[in-house]
Amino acid sequence: MRIKTMALLSIAAMFLLCGCQKQESTKGYELSQVHRVSGRQGICTEGGYYWVSGSTTLAKYDSNWNLVAENKEPFEGYTLEVNHIGDIDVYNNELYLGVEYFMDGEGKNIQVAVYDGDTLKLKRVFPFRSDTGQLECSGIAVDPDSKTVYMCSWIDDESSEYLYMYDLDNGDYKGKMKMDPVPKWLQGVAYHDGNLYVTCDDGDADKDEPDHMYKITVSDDWKDGKVSLEKTFDDVTRQGEIEGLSFDKENGQFLLLYNRGARIIAGMPRGFYDGYSEEIHEVFVYDITENK
Repeated sequence: MRIKTMALLSIAAMFLLCGCQKQESTKGYELSQVHRVSGRQGICTEGGYYWVSGSTTLAKYDSNWNLVAENKEPFEGYTLEVNHIGDIDVYNNELYLGVEYFMDGEGKNIQVAVYDGDTLKLKRVFPFRSDTGQLECSGIAVDPDSKTVYMCSWIDDESSEYLYMYDLDNGDYKGKMKMDPVPKWLQGVAYHDGNLYVTCDDGDADKDEPDHMYKITVSDDWKDGKVSLEKTFDDVTRQGEIEGLSFDKENGQFLLLYNRGARIIAGMPRGFYDGYSEEIHEVFVYDITENK
């Protein structure tokens, strides 16, 4: 968990009590598998394969979670300095990454980068609009229905009240969507069946508080998104830091990347909790059911 002031914790608690927990999810999530992986940031799936991003790595796994490809130098080919990958997505065997230079809670040189799903090498970069107000990128999602790429921000300021949208086909900026009520500490974003979902690092690991996922129902004009609580992750191995998410349509499953063991301060690992000498990254696989 990232360290927060008591005031921010109070805001997060008010958000849960006043805005989101009253609306019950139409989906159920039953934990079925847990897989340890090599990356700490993002997860996505397509065609029986799984891709995992670390802050500075990319990895590909087969349907049995065997490692089949890895890129430990993913920043080759950039003209701007970058050092950080957030949550990722995949579409037509191309990986979509929100890449930036991130240090001590601040981001710059943000870019939408597209990688080959087999070689894990950079193919092209979208031109980033610096006048949008976006100051960081913690996650990215592809919506093939509306041909939109969404980017979310983790920083706790006005810029993180929005999801930023780019055209999937030509990379042009399409605008930004205001979330209401505003979730805090966004870590990942995903598109599924006409709705958006975000994971939020809004629990305190020191107090064994769980993190959450929220559903975003998009308005007809794509300018606003109504936020409601989708799931509380009180069933993970041990409370730590929530990260990326993905929906596996082929298998009817939901995937969540969760880290445990490391203390996270200003968005960066700074030592370990008692009993840990390394940070552990796990993908939790949930079977999706429909609530009656």
